Order: sequence, then C-alpha cells, then structure tokens
Amino acid sequence: MKLYRTGDGAVVERDGDFFRAPDLPWDALLTHEDLGGALRAASEPSAPPQPLAPIGGQEVWAAGVTYFRSRSARLEEVKTVTGESGDFYDRVYRAERPELFFKASAHRVVGPGQAVRIRRDARWNVPEPELTLAINARGKIIGYTIGNDMSSRDIEGENPLYLPQAKVYDGSCALGPAILVTDQMPEPATEIRLEVVRGGARVVSEATDLSQLKRDPRQLVEFLYRECSFPAGCFLMTGTGIVPADAFTLQTGDEIRITIAPIGTLINTVA
Repeated sequence: MKLYRTGDGAVVERDGDFFRAPDLPWDALLTHEDLGGALRAASEPSAPPQPLAPIGGQEVWAAGVTYFRSRSARLEEVKTVTGESGDFYDRVYRAERPELFFKASAHRVVGPGQAVRIRRDARWNVPEPELTLAINARGKIIGYTIGNDMSSRDIEGENPLYLPQAKVYDGSCALGPAILVTDQMPEPATEIRLEVVRGGARVVSEATDLSQLKRDPRQLVEFLYRECSFPAGCFLMTGTGIVPADAFTLQTGDEIRITIAPIGTLINTVA
C-alpha cells in the first residue's frame, strides 16, 4: 500500500485503486498503533492524489558514508578541495557507529513537483538519491519513501565541520511522492535510479541497488533512537550510492528524477 499526503487529507493506494485514508491528522496517522490495518480498512473511493511532501511534525535525519561509492566521493571531495587525504571518511565507513546528522525540519522540505535549491555560495552541487525510512514514535520502521539529500560538495570537502552548511538550508531536501507502507524491507535487488534532465537532454543517468547498502536500516534506527525521541516519528535517509561525476554540478532549471520502483518517481526542478 502507498500513503499520500494531500492538501485535502491523506489518500491510500491499494492495487491501483485510491481511497480516502482515515480522517486523522497526518502525525496521528504516522503514529497510529496499527497503521497498516487502518489503511487496509479504508473504503471510501478517492480521485488519484496530487501529493505533497509526506511530512508533518516529523524531522528528517540522514546517514552518511553507507555505500562504498559515497565513501569514495567524500574522499574525492576532500582531495579536490584541500589536497588532503580525508581518510576519516574511510574510518566512518568501517566503524560500528554510523554517521547520523540532522537534515531538515518540515518547512525546509519540498514535495513532488516543487523546486529544490542550490546554495548561492557553493560552486559544486549535486542531488543524492536515497531510500528513506518512515519511522514511528516507537522506533518502528512503518514504510519507505524517496529522498533527495541536496549537497554542496565543495563546502563539505573544504572541512568536515562544514557538513551542516553543505547539507542543511532551505529547499535542501525533497521527499515523496508517497510512503510505501509495509513491514518488509525492499529486496536487495531494488534499484535506485537518478536522472537529471537539462534543456530536454539527459545529462545524468545512473543507478545502484540496495544490495550495495552497507548498513542495516534497523541498525541506523537503533543508533538514532538511542538518545533522541521523536513524538511524531521521523524520516531517516539511508545514504546514497550514486554520486555524479566530479565534473558535474547542478544548474538552475535542471529536472531531477529519482525512481525506486515500489514507491514511484520523485521529480523536482532546481531553483
């Protein structure tokens, strides 16, 4: 099942048919003790939704250096910008404790069809397509959505302490189009595909799959919830296995398309 947030309540998709979700505030839905059961019981037909970002009172967090490709990219950033080795990223990749960082509050998140932003003080900006966990207040993964962790590679590469400035700013995060509500982790062969279209031409087309994800999502959640509480639940991006070539940087007007087949395609333009 898929759960969409709209301007007129929530909508459930089951086997291609759409139904009105229970008449509850969004945060109450995501913290429902039996979300799956409540959505399966929905029976009032609905038109196909015009989805918003599936977020209310939740925070968005992110995990870094969870794929070998992201490890390599972080090392490349440091070497390109500073000429140093940046081997601390390799240590993070191999450590038991994951890298976890705050990404966005709801007002900085955009939804399907809306514009993400690149920083005006950055020269090297990329999208990072990520499977994103929807987690309830009790630390249970209730579903999955698509996330775009917009990143300024030159700022992060200059100094790892600049990570918040490279990652956290208005329009730096996109989520959607829906939450795939399930107790089952997507199969390891599940593909994550990134395309960037510029002036009608595809300038980036790359894919990875979840078999390349080094960290167990449940382990990421356990670390995040050790000392943090989330009364309305939260979203946790699980890292990226796709980083465009070093010569690439986003431009205003680019269209970013991220597809994870069981969830759908998240499409945003760059402002």
